[in-house]
Amino acid sequence: MNRNFSETQKISNLKDALKDVVISDETVEKSAINRVIAEAYEAMKEKGYNPVNQIVGYIISGDPTYITSYKDARKKMSRIEQDELLEEIVNYYIENNL
Repeated sequence: MNRNFSETQKISNLKDALKDVVISDETVEKSAINRVIAEAYEAMKEKGYNPVNQIVGYIISGDPTYITSYKDARKKMSRIEQDELLEEIVNYYIENNL
């Protein structure tokens, strides 16, 4: 019985801690973009490509063949506009390095 109360208290504490957390549409969109970049990066790495060079080539040229089709990485990346992709990368760099 003591254990159940403790677990209930933990859930209550978690709810209290999260009550003021607001997730905006922009946050959801950015995390989706981050997830796609990460998935594409991993797919290219698994296939033996240099993911940074491939993503840079894709952004500069717009040629989707820079992104491997392995694990649907190309399809996922093509759903993101190139300017949104570049904006996300620059924002991430600024937030984490300046």
